[in-house]
Amino acid sequence: MPRLAEPEILAALASVSSWQRQENEIRRLFQFKDFPAAIRFVNRIATSAEDAFHHPDIDIRWNKVRLTLTTHDESGLTQKDFDLARTIDQIFSGQSSAKST
Repeated sequence: MPRLAEPEILAALASVSSWQRQENEIRRLFQFKDFPAAIRFVNRIATSAEDAFHHPDIDIRWNKVRLTLTTHDESGLTQKDFDLARTIDQIFSGQSSAKST
């Protein structure tokens, strides 16, 4: 999948407004009531990431999960990053133990 041009990145960011861009990555912090809830979330996104063959960088700190997306093969952002970000947002919205951050 080709790397997105700057205008395409800006348009795609509008569809994942909770994600923050940092150079060639998009990131989002998710917060949960406790560690087991955070792990359940990571396990749920692992299935979607594997199905998409696109895997986020994951940092877990007790009840917080920070996800970072980029397409390493393209050294930047592609449509795959934004597609997976939207899928992750849908999974997060369905979590009963999720908190807004």
